[in-house]
Amino acid sequence: MASATPDPRRKAAEVTVRPLRTMDADVKVLGSKSYTNRYLAIASLSGQETTLENALISDDTVYLSRGVEMFGHVRVDIDEREETIHITPTGQAMRAPDEEIFMGGAGTPLRFLISMAGHAPGVTTITGNKRMQERPMGDLLAALPALGVEAVSVRGNGSPPIKVTGGDFRGGATRISGAVSSQFTSSLLINSVLAQNDVEITIVDDLISKPYVEMTIAALAEMGVQVKRDGHTRFTVPAGQAFRGGSVTVEPDASGMSYFLAAAAILGGRVTIPGIGRDSHQGDVGLVDALARMGCQASFDGGGITLRGGELHGIEIDMESMPDVVPTLAVVAAFAEGSTHISNIASLRVKECDRIAAVTTELRKMGVTVQEFPDAMTIAGGTPAGAVIDTYDDHRIAMCFAIAGLRAEGVVIKDPGCVAKSYPTFWETLDTLHPDGASTL
Repeated sequence: MASATPDPRRKAAEVTVRPLRTMDADVKVLGSKSYTNRYLAIASLSGQETTLENALISDDTVYLSRGVEMFGHVRVDIDEREETIHITPTGQAMRAPDEEIFMGGAGTPLRFLISMAGHAPGVTTITGNKRMQERPMGDLLAALPALGVEAVSVRGNGSPPIKVTGGDFRGGATRISGAVSSQFTSSLLINSVLAQNDVEITIVDDLISKPYVEMTIAALAEMGVQVKRDGHTRFTVPAGQAFRGGSVTVEPDASGMSYFLAAAAILGGRVTIPGIGRDSHQGDVGLVDALARMGCQASFDGGGITLRGGELHGIEIDMESMPDVVPTLAVVAAFAEGSTHISNIASLRVKECDRIAAVTTELRKMGVTVQEFPDAMTIAGGTPAGAVIDTYDDHRIAMCFAIAGLRAEGVVIKDPGCVAKSYPTFWETLDTLHPDGASTL
């Protein structure tokens, strides 16, 4: 639950992290960003009054809430204190808004809205911040015309601003590459439910980050919609399905819990994360097994995950299925004995920043030897030293290096407010790891 008074660290230029000797904590993690975005998008199309419980209230989910409201067919009410999002149909038909929809740095929501705009008669313009205007959307734009939706990049470079001509989302068969982002496939799956005819989506190459598509299919099923499939190569969404409304509970965020798992790993302590188990569709739960391979002890019981740190050693690991926790594992690897090689992570080049380059640069500041490759990195473990960390307006860089500061004295995190994209109460949660509960400022 967010505090009544905004944390001053959200506005600070920098934060110096106070080290810990060890940790022994139960940590309540905020709701899943990925699931909150998915349920919110689905609920906005359902025509049913829906309440998301334990929802993540963050920059990304607020952008999506305001984005769907601009089509005029729903009202979205956010209660940060109660961690709920309430979606209410207005009784009006969807329409293209007169003003452009600005999505900041919210990549998944922007991609969901591109397809959603196909249901709104008129021309919708969707854009974002400077980095978002560099991120690729071309595969999604190429797939939509076959379904009756014209979507083009205004500058012709495959990136936002995007203009979508909607109102005739007919459905049919389309093909899409899965090599750049699974978010394109999820965008099509969610929005195909309102197509006039069945939609068949064929993946023309290997689909990356498959767990995120599994999450989309699971969220659709929770809301009453079935997707037929042939593995990860072909998906069919039958037309005319009925959504359910009511209450939906969002499970804890596996990406968010990764930072506290990492803290236990590098400090040799214990952390328990309630409310999430091995059966979660969130691919980032796989970090638990990765840390166990590195020497930690992990257990799934009582509806939660417990991790205890141990003597860490390097591993070789393919992290294509859990790219968001690559920076977290890289920080743990910096404290392990031996080298860790992380492969199949080319998608990190086109995230909020080039995360391979950013993690490499910042670890080297801490005296860590890192080899950088186009789609991989190798970290030589040792004894990282304190450093001033640039965060590149990237929440995951800020949070993973904050965890490094729990063991390496003198870690300063610049622009700590960028954590608001996915974990606005991160610094307050970090405070709870200190026995005296003192601020990390």
